[in-house]
Amino acid sequence: MKTMKLSIKKAFTWVFFASILFLIIFNLYNHKLWVHTYSAHNDDGSGYSSNIPKHRPADHKNILTYQGAIHDKPSSLSSLLVGSIKKKGQHVQNKISNIRNVINATRHYRNNSMTSEFLALWPGNIWDVGDRIQAQLKYIPPNYIPDRYPRKQPEEINGGNFRLRDETGQKKEPAHVMRKLKTILIYNGFSVFQQKHGQDTFLDYKCPINTCYLTDDRTKRSSADAILFYHGVSAMNIPRPLNQIWVLYMLECPYHTPGLAGVKNLFNWTATYRHDSTIVAPYEKFQYFNESVKQKEQVKNYAATKTKKVAWFVSNCGAQNDRRTYAEELAKYIQVDIYGACGSFKCPRNIAKKCFEMLNKDYKFYLAFENSNCRDYITEKLFVNGLQHDIVPIVMGAHPDDYRKIAPLNSYIHVEDFKSPKELAAYLHKLDQNNNLYNAYFKWKGMGEFINTFFWCRFCTMLHAADLYKPTWYDDLENWWRGDGICIGRDRWDHRSKVSNDGTPK
Repeated sequence: MKTMKLSIKKAFTWVFFASILFLIIFNLYNHKLWVHTYSAHNDDGSGYSSNIPKHRPADHKNILTYQGAIHDKPSSLSSLLVGSIKKKGQHVQNKISNIRNVINATRHYRNNSMTSEFLALWPGNIWDVGDRIQAQLKYIPPNYIPDRYPRKQPEEINGGNFRLRDETGQKKEPAHVMRKLKTILIYNGFSVFQQKHGQDTFLDYKCPINTCYLTDDRTKRSSADAILFYHGVSAMNIPRPLNQIWVLYMLECPYHTPGLAGVKNLFNWTATYRHDSTIVAPYEKFQYFNESVKQKEQVKNYAATKTKKVAWFVSNCGAQNDRRTYAEELAKYIQVDIYGACGSFKCPRNIAKKCFEMLNKDYKFYLAFENSNCRDYITEKLFVNGLQHDIVPIVMGAHPDDYRKIAPLNSYIHVEDFKSPKELAAYLHKLDQNNNLYNAYFKWKGMGEFINTFFWCRFCTMLHAADLYKPTWYDDLENWWRGDGICIGRDRWDHRSKVSNDGTPK
C-alpha cells in the first residue's frame, strides 16, 4: 500500500482552516460575532444615520438654547415614580421591588442602536407602543460599558470620571474601565424628590445602567448632562452646553401647573403622567403576569358583609369638572356617603388605614373621581383608593380610552358609559342585587401586580441612549401641554369630536 505523504505546507493549511472553522462555530455558539453594531455614517459626520426626527439647535447669543422633545405630533396617558414624592395632601411610597422581575430579560437589547428597540424608547414614531416603560427598562445602549466589577460607590469623582477597584483591591486603570458619570441636576432641589445625593439611588435600585449622579448643586448647571425642572422654569437664560438636556417634570394636570406660553424651543424632554412624555411617570402601573390570561374565577365573594352602596372621600369641593354636582345628583337615586369637607360623614386622614378597612367591609362602590377631565390624568384615586382595595371604583376624569389602556380588564365603571347619573344608579342597583355580576369586577385580581416603574433607572438609561440620538426640542410646549382636546372642563368626552393631543382628527 502506498503511504500518503503530508507536507508541512499542507499540514499548516489544514490546521489553519480547522482553526478558522472552530472559531466560527465557537462564536456562533456564543452569539458574539453576530451581535449587531451600528457603524453607518450620515452626511453630517456624526457617525449615526437617523430615521428619526432631526431638529437643529438654535444659537442665541452664542449660548445654545436648542431644546427638545421627540414629537412633532403628540398623541395622549397616566405613586409615584421611584421612591416617594410629596404631593398636595398626600404621601405615597412605592416599595422597591426587584428590578430584574420587572425587566425580565435585560440583555436582550444590548448592542442595538438604531434598531426598533432603540426607537421604541422615544415617543412619536412607529415603534412607539404604549408608555414605553418596559422598553426603557430593558434597553442597554451599545456605548455603555457593562459593570464587570462589584457595584460600589466610586472611589473618586473628578469631573464625572471615576475608577473602580477589582476584587483584589487594585485600581483598574485601563481606559475601558473608566466610565463617565452622567450628572443630573435637580434644579428645584431634593425637597420634592426623596432621593439620595450622588450615585446611591441608581445603585440601591440595582439599575441596569447605573452610571448617573444626582445633585442639587446649581454651580454644576453648566456642566451637568441634564437639568430636571419641577413644574416650571425659573432659569431660562442660564448658559447651557451644546448637548445638555433639559427635562420638565410635572405630576399635576394642566389646570394646576404654571403657564408655558413663553417656553418655546427650550426643553428637550418631558416627564409627566402623559403617555406621550419622553419619560412617562405614571402614578401607578399594573402589569399582568401573562398578557394572554387576564381574568379568572374568584373563590371569594366580595359582596359578603357589604351592606352600603357608594362611598366617596373628598376634600376639594370646587373641582374643574364639577364632580360634586354629579355625585349629588347620583345620590338622588342611590345611597352615596360623602366623607370629608364636601359631605356629612367624617373619616380623618390620620386614620386612613381604618377608613379603607371600612370601605372593604361595608361599601360596594367608591367614587374615584379626578379633579379634572384631562387626557391620561389618572391618579391614586383609582389605583390606591380603588383597585388596591376590595371595592369597585367608579371613575371620572380621563378619556375612557385612557382608562382602558392602563387599568385591569373590567375592574372599574366609567361614568361616561351611562347617559346620566340616574342611569348609572340603575346599573349599580342591578349589581348590588346580583352577587355574580358584582364579583365579575374582581376577576382581574391575582392576574398581575402593581409594579415599580423605576423612573430614575429609566432616566439614566435615556441619558446614555441620548448620545446616539440627534437632539430635538418642543417648539411649543404650551400647545403640547394644554392644546385642544387635552382637557375639557365640565364637558363629557363623548360630546367632543375625537381629536388627538395635537388637536388633529383621529
